[in-house]
Amino acid sequence: MSLVRLLGFTTLPCGCVLGRYRELATNREVAYVEEKGQTCDAHAHRRNHTIPTSRVTSYASQLETAQAS
Repeated sequence: MSLVRLLGFTTLPCGCVLGRYRELATNREVAYVEEKGQTCDAHAHRRNHTIPTSRVTSYASQLETAQAS
């Protein structure tokens, strides 16, 4: 288990909420599904599992993102 820093939260169009984190040891960005949307049919969106950050960045221009303070 590595230490991570919260970068912010993002809501996908399917309703899932993602937490974006940065691993302190490797400086790599990681996205976890914090909550699954009620109408989400995507099998890959499972609570407390990672998803590829490339999928998150493709939505970034369309989404409202909350920054951690």
